[in-house]
Amino acid sequence: MKNMQKYEQLAITELDAYLFGQGTHYEIYNKMGAHVAVKDGKEGVYFAVWAPAAREVYVIGEFNNWNAYGYDMKKIRQDNDAVQIIFITGYSDYIAEGYEVNALHYLMKPVKEEKLFSVLERAIEKISKNDVVLNMDSANGMVRVPIYQIRFAEVFGNYVTIHANDEVIVKMTLNEIEKLLDERFYRVGRSVIVNLNEVSRVTKTEIKLLDGTSIHLPRGAYDGVNRAIINMR
Repeated sequence: MKNMQKYEQLAITELDAYLFGQGTHYEIYNKMGAHVAVKDGKEGVYFAVWAPAAREVYVIGEFNNWNAYGYDMKKIRQDNDAVQIIFITGYSDYIAEGYEVNALHYLMKPVKEEKLFSVLERAIEKISKNDVVLNMDSANGMVRVPIYQIRFAEVFGNYVTIHANDEVIVKMTLNEIEKLLDERFYRVGRSVIVNLNEVSRVTKTEIKLLDGTSIHLPRGAYDGVNRAIINMR
């Protein structure tokens, strides 16, 4: 770091711009392109480019899979529904995308160190919880169901249907199922348990899940569901 340039030394000044415009800046290569530098004691890479007619400019590399538009969060979520996604950005335009991919958190720059570590600790906690698997006895034999994949469970007669990546029907009571689940799940009346992470919207009469499923909300249950969602997040 001793021989590394400081960010302030690389920043283009008015004199740099003037000489460059006159075609007499013979050392502009020292400021254009990519240069490893230090700013506020932190090491990084400084980029500068001259492209007055460009409509857009991107920095691409292995860090974003050589994709000018960055990572495709939807594809990442489709490939791995357990991965924890944290958005860190200086723009609020992409908050909606964060909801679409069920992001854990959305951090606006500048990010304080304690806030970042707090969110990372939550991610680690969720990853450890996602490792929990239920071993269920169904009509087709023993089935392993990761808890995080469960969207909701509902009662049909003497059986409970667990809606996960696949539907699993077990001869258990909803009370027995509830004891196997964690704080991500909420009991809606007598017949349904919902994974709160899967909830996209709550109205006075129904719960809408991310996959489009509608679950009837019993009278008087609206406040309880909303309170559970707020407390969990």
